[in-house]
Amino acid sequence: MTNIKKVKTLSTVLFLCYYSIMFKFFSDKFNDLKQTVANTAQALVGNVVNAVGEEEEFSEFVLDDMEDTLISADLGVNYAAELVDKLRNQDRIKPSAVKDYLRTEFMKTLSDAGSNVLNYNPAGLNIYFIAGVNGAGKTTLIAKLAYKFKNEGKKVLIAAGDTFRAAAEEQLDIWSKRAGADIVRRDKADPASVVYEAIQKAKNENYDVILVDTAGRLQNKFNLMEELSKIKNVIDKNAPECLRESILVLDANTGQNGLQQAKVFTEAVNITSVALTKLDGSAKGAIVLAVAKEMKLPVKLVGVGEKMEDLKTFNSEEFINALFE
Repeated sequence: MTNIKKVKTLSTVLFLCYYSIMFKFFSDKFNDLKQTVANTAQALVGNVVNAVGEEEEFSEFVLDDMEDTLISADLGVNYAAELVDKLRNQDRIKPSAVKDYLRTEFMKTLSDAGSNVLNYNPAGLNIYFIAGVNGAGKTTLIAKLAYKFKNEGKKVLIAAGDTFRAAAEEQLDIWSKRAGADIVRRDKADPASVVYEAIQKAKNENYDVILVDTAGRLQNKFNLMEELSKIKNVIDKNAPECLRESILVLDANTGQNGLQQAKVFTEAVNITSVALTKLDGSAKGAIVLAVAKEMKLPVKLVGVGEKMEDLKTFNSEEFINALFE
């Protein structure tokens, strides 16, 4: 065998090995996502297809059954009604094609809500305002996001803005150390003053990222809204050009309650995106679609486990494919 033939053979073997490795990587990645959303897929897609897929026409009985199934999957009354109304008085789409119909509609809803890419400016300070009710997973999400930025070589500072909840700052301090991030904390201090101090420190010491933790006491809505607005005003006054995202953290298991939370927090601050926690094992992941439809808010981050690495960038196309495969 000539040297040229040997080189060609070796090149072919290397290419096939590379292709095999990459195929396995993306296949495993997709299978992981498919397993993560399996319960949501059954509630949102499987149950609908089972209920109406074998019918010959969309009768009122069939449509009512479909609407009830979508609502029970936490898609939301308004969105479910809109999807079903589009099927009335038409004969182009048959019940046997309901799966393709839902896929197209869901993809359009997520696309209309905006980009899934987290805003970031490599040329300056980036501030992320993190909001959500207590128990939604804000603390661990902040830690995972800090860990993500640190692994990308960024200098990260956490502002412990939830200064009154018992042990909140201690928890955040522990998580910040695990993530390798710095923290500004002042127990029982005014949250806005903590955020102000963090902004000054970040500017003076050339940080790339500030992650702002906030309170989530919905039982006292007025005080919470005032507190969040005050923090937002401090950012707007001292670093308006640095605020990249106001992220609402939602627990995937809250279902339609998540939509109400989105409305409440949007009253106080201009929420720009959603981070969904505890998606693994949840059957209520349709909240992704409900929030995108009603609030025009894209999901940008998703938590799929307890480890630091278990924070993923949300991808609309991959999510939809996993739901329907």
